[in-house]
Amino acid sequence: MVTVAHSPARAVGVRHLGPNWYAAVMGTAIVANAGATLPVRFTGLRTVCTAVWALSFVMLVALLVARALHWAHHRDQARAHLLDPAVAPFYGCLSMALLAVGAGTLLLGQDWIGLDAAVAVDVVLFVAGTVIGLVAAVAIPYLMVVRHRIEPGQASPVWLLPVVAPMVSAAVGPLLVPHLPAGPWQQTLLLACYAMFGLILLATLVMLPVIFARLVTAGPLPLMLTPTLFLVLGPLGQSTTAANKFADVAGGVLPASYAHGFTAFAVLYGVPVMGFALLWLALAVAMVVRARREGMGFAMTWWAFTFPVGTCVTGAEGLGKHTGLAAFDALAIGLYVLLCAAWAVASVQTARGLLSGRLLAAPK
Repeated sequence: MVTVAHSPARAVGVRHLGPNWYAAVMGTAIVANAGATLPVRFTGLRTVCTAVWALSFVMLVALLVARALHWAHHRDQARAHLLDPAVAPFYGCLSMALLAVGAGTLLLGQDWIGLDAAVAVDVVLFVAGTVIGLVAAVAIPYLMVVRHRIEPGQASPVWLLPVVAPMVSAAVGPLLVPHLPAGPWQQTLLLACYAMFGLILLATLVMLPVIFARLVTAGPLPLMLTPTLFLVLGPLGQSTTAANKFADVAGGVLPASYAHGFTAFAVLYGVPVMGFALLWLALAVAMVVRARREGMGFAMTWWAFTFPVGTCVTGAEGLGKHTGLAAFDALAIGLYVLLCAAWAVASVQTARGLLSGRLLAAPK
């Protein structure tokens, strides 16, 4: 009886812990994953990236426990989050956090836990993340249509979060292809990833004009939401990464003509999309500088500076590999430096907010 009486008290601190916190896991994992495939190598880089992956794994476990407590003891608040059009899209972050940590386990974690264990962990996280991502890609837009009441000027890049999650599955799924039995198993996974690529690419093409139209007609986003402009980079960089990952594994899995087609597609698709990503990055940076001058302070939206930029790093890495151009290698390195700086700032500010209790307090 004592335990039951006090368990809600112990869970008070997680009442306002929203799904947006998974963005911190995503941002940490992408620092490790992007660093693992950088076109440069120096002593200690892989060890540091592996340590960052381990940190993301611990963060994921801790957050899953905290969110379980949130749902167990604060179901009213959890339902309120689902019915809040500003919060509900962040449920897509759960899927991406699982997928990013799973990919890091296979890329880096095998150094510490062995290949067999790394594959097993990635399979579990990939399946869970993909299922959750596909459900969120349908459920959240459904809620937006039938339950949420959204004004024309409320369109936000946050809307991309639930629909972009399957694109992350498409980008990290090919890592598992070599570990499946040759033949139909490998072909099925690769083509399933390609199907998710097309699904989310079309959904993104529907969403982006709405988001840009809102910026042009209603003006800049509120200061605290300005960092979410970086979220547009997510589907752009992740789709470029996915296209290049398809080319990496298509040979020997699909007939030669299809394999060559995937290699050509990686470049023909990736180069113009990366060009648009750089254009959007310049626009987003300009808007953030403006917002900072007008008094924008730290909020959890600052984690938008991490994962989307990280997808552009991995996209540039893939283009460098398939074109052989040093320019893409240099772009990947430059964006990775930007990613690490953004991650360091967001991590320090988040730690301060946790210690002070400000980030877990009721919103004003």
